[in-house]
Amino acid sequence: MTWHFTEDPAAFRAAAGALLAAEPARNTGVLTLVDTAGRLGWWTDPDGRVTGVLAVAVPGEPVLGTVTPEAARALASPPDLFGKPDLFGKPDLFGDEGVTVVRGETAAVEAFAEATGRPWTATVRMRLFRLGTLTPPDPAPAGRARVATAADIPLAAAWAREFVRDIGEEPEEDYTGPVTERISDGRLLLWEEDGGRPVSMACFSPVAEGRSRVHLVYTPPAARGRGHAAGATTAASRAALAAGAAQVLLFADLANPTSNALYRRLGYRPVAEHLTVGFTGR
Repeated sequence: MTWHFTEDPAAFRAAAGALLAAEPARNTGVLTLVDTAGRLGWWTDPDGRVTGVLAVAVPGEPVLGTVTPEAARALASPPDLFGKPDLFGKPDLFGDEGVTVVRGETAAVEAFAEATGRPWTATVRMRLFRLGTLTPPDPAPAGRARVATAADIPLAAAWAREFVRDIGEEPEEDYTGPVTERISDGRLLLWEEDGGRPVSMACFSPVAEGRSRVHLVYTPPAARGRGHAAGATTAASRAALAAGAAQVLLFADLANPTSNALYRRLGYRPVAEHLTVGFTGR
């Protein structure tokens, strides 16, 4: 039983492709990062089967896929993580400063955090959902969905910043780049009132391993409570299916019972609970 690491996405897919194809929902975070990560890893059982994966796109911030608590503890063990050059001769497996944030399924993240022996704090708790049969809201909210255009970039970037703040994370200064990419690809949808004023948004990710993830579902406070998020989420879900996704996923903040209930009404079903923790010292 051991971890293996590479910087080559092709080598990672060759080693872990069977697991990624079998569990695209639970590995959605890793799949999203495969082509941009600086480090990719996979865990093998005694029989050689790959049963866990991770990706590190931001130094010191690993994202865990289907990692068992046992594999997570092995990853965090001091002989493997601290004070010893890794396979690439670097002083730390995840960067010069060590791990600062870890994300993934709750049991694995907690096992990793406890095994480090370092102080840590849970910062975000999420639930991963997978779409069963899409059930549009009835009655439908007033208004309609449309694909965002370049003219919507400033508004969508401002909403993206507020979305990050709403889920309890510290937002970046500017989300123009990520929003522009999504709009250029036709993956950001707006729900607008009958008068044409945008009141909600939702995106969907490119289809990878048969799955797409709806994200950035945001409605400004003044427009909430009128079904706009349901309309935007339904539109983004339909667009993901039309793009060829066999599985449509989304994350919901566990601290927000309204969104969790909404996604269930639309036909989404829980898959796993996820946790993000931050380390406050070495």
